[in-house]
Amino acid sequence: MTNERIEELIQELTLQEKADMIHGNELFATKGVERLGIPPFRTSDGPMGVRKEFKKDTWSDIGLSYDTVSYLPSNTALAATWNRELAYETGKILGKETRGRGKDMILAPGINIMRTPLCGRSFEYMGEDPYLAAEMVVPLIKGIEENDVSSCVKHFALNNQETRRLDVNVEVSERALREIYLPAFEAAIKKGKAKGIMGAYNKLRGQHCCHNDYLLNHILREEWGFEGITVSDWGGVHDTEEALTNGLDMEMSVTNNFNEYFLADPLIKLIEEGTVDREAALAKIDEKVRHILHVMNALHMLDGERYAGTYNDIRDKEAIRQTARESVVLLKNDKSILPLDAKKVKKLLVIGDNANRMQAPGGGSAEIKALYELTPLMGFYMVLGGNTEITYKTGYFNDDIGNIWADTSDSGNGQADSLNQDKPEHAKAEADKKAEEEKKRAYRKEKNEQCMKEALEAAKDADAVIYVGGLTHDYDTEGQDRADMKLPYEQDRLISELLAVRPDTIVIIQAGSPVDMSAWVDKADTLCYSWYAGMEGGYALAEVVFGLVNPSGRLPETFPVTESDCSAVVLGEFPGGDSVTYGEDIFVGYRYYDTYDVKTAFPFGYGLSYTDFILSGLSARVLEDTAENKRVEICFSISNIGDRAGAEVAQIYIADKFPKVKKAAKELRAFEKIYLDAGETKQLTLELGAEAFSYYDEAEGRFKVDAGDYMILLARSADEVVDVTDVRLSAN
Repeated sequence: MTNERIEELIQELTLQEKADMIHGNELFATKGVERLGIPPFRTSDGPMGVRKEFKKDTWSDIGLSYDTVSYLPSNTALAATWNRELAYETGKILGKETRGRGKDMILAPGINIMRTPLCGRSFEYMGEDPYLAAEMVVPLIKGIEENDVSSCVKHFALNNQETRRLDVNVEVSERALREIYLPAFEAAIKKGKAKGIMGAYNKLRGQHCCHNDYLLNHILREEWGFEGITVSDWGGVHDTEEALTNGLDMEMSVTNNFNEYFLADPLIKLIEEGTVDREAALAKIDEKVRHILHVMNALHMLDGERYAGTYNDIRDKEAIRQTARESVVLLKNDKSILPLDAKKVKKLLVIGDNANRMQAPGGGSAEIKALYELTPLMGFYMVLGGNTEITYKTGYFNDDIGNIWADTSDSGNGQADSLNQDKPEHAKAEADKKAEEEKKRAYRKEKNEQCMKEALEAAKDADAVIYVGGLTHDYDTEGQDRADMKLPYEQDRLISELLAVRPDTIVIIQAGSPVDMSAWVDKADTLCYSWYAGMEGGYALAEVVFGLVNPSGRLPETFPVTESDCSAVVLGEFPGGDSVTYGEDIFVGYRYYDTYDVKTAFPFGYGLSYTDFILSGLSARVLEDTAENKRVEICFSISNIGDRAGAEVAQIYIADKFPKVKKAAKELRAFEKIYLDAGETKQLTLELGAEAFSYYDEAEGRFKVDAGDYMILLARSADEVVDVTDVRLSAN
């Protein structure tokens, strides 16, 4: 359809029809205009797959089987692969399945920065570093959108906590906003060409992000040139006039009073009563409809030539499994216990509720009605076969023992109820829940003692012991932050006692964010980190444990020793009250730990392999150094000096030797994942542009490069720099 025809359509639409197109008419869809051939615009939650089907006007499961889909690795798991190709492949599957389910927009990906390890939605995001998140989100979006589906990048912006998420006001410096919290969004729009973006629940500088003039009009539209659809988070709109004028295109919510939404009848009333300038208001509405129609046209929704899509395609399972494989991070292997030799393990003991737990249906709006999910326990059985006797003990107790699926009793309703946090009935319900918890405490303690005793006794008589614990979506979930980084269910005590009985225990933590391991990590020789890694995650983990796959995952976020070490706590505020001030400024994640010399449990970018690599021979030369453009070529070599094939992630950090403003000790500016056979060496050449050396100058309102000397650091993690060279640049 031509632009001229789109303009004709806008003129043919009545005000009521236009209003119907810019607000929800169902929980996940707007109203179409049948007489003009304009269909409803249908959305679905992500980012770990296409969410199950709800009835149009209630948060009730349709109760049919056709909405089971592929369960994809979480965005944190994807970021842990440091593999752009896998991000693209994951996007392709997500887009294909979104279209196969008849949806027009998938509410994904999530790319908010992990400001603290306690954010309940960290598992939905891509870690703490804006460069890593930007590099991973661009191919993910491209994969999604090649299927005639719009992505919806979320949550724009500064949605870094769930505490008071609906109304907390964020105060942040312009420099931190531009250097830390916006770059991944900017890359998603400018490089990924995302057709949709979702506003955040919280406020920025006193105004709700879903109708924030500075974010949506000035930055998104004017600076970045975004021409797609801006969508509110569900229930994120609070003012009709602001929603009209401040850049929002489509209002969605969690209630079924659709005509009462701010951009529904109240908008028409505002115009008819003359509260706002009629011509200006109508022009704003036309602009919203124009954005929607242009995206519809790009998705072939108006011409009938649309890709049909499909889902649960067996051919996609290998890519899902490969992503899960590459997401596993080997944190310790001090005595080379891993990989285990399957032929020598005749009696295997597996301990831990997470070994047998399916995580797909939990986490809030990220929940998935999975076609299947391979648990770690199932993976061990599948890899080992019938020659090994496997014994399983839960080791600890939670209320859901015996039900391997995550609790979904609050599914959907919990999302709707989140808008009622300030109401008296919510407070009463929380008080009743707390009272019930007190009653259960003694029972849980008794059951926990029994589970621990059984596990410790069984550990004495096994060839190998594998512990799979961590968090569940009772903790990694939308709508709440964790109180601390401690493992629940007395796992610290269990792991400590288990290591006393069996020092060779292989500890595996499954979670979507860092946990405090200080109680036992020094006693553990072998430690793996697994995320919510999708439907093939359990099998992929077993492949790593038994050496069928060489681990290559790297941490996309720093693991602090404890939450009190986090810069948001030390230098800023978390979770704050009515307002939260980001006093740590740009010093988020490794930028803080490096610069302020704070000890960490495991650094950003860290991960081990079953083979050994040498990175060396770093050199750099300036190809271009003008005010308009800067290009620096860097070269280095990487060798696999071990006895098996594997992959290393070469990381390039930049440090300003004599900064004119306060900067982090170093910042990630490039990375490459390299696969090498045993004994193989490769030479790599990368190119850095001005953005690698720049910072945001608040006085000038732009990114700039100061003249001076810059160190280029070749590293294996933020804590392990293996080679350094210098370049000198002029100012721009």
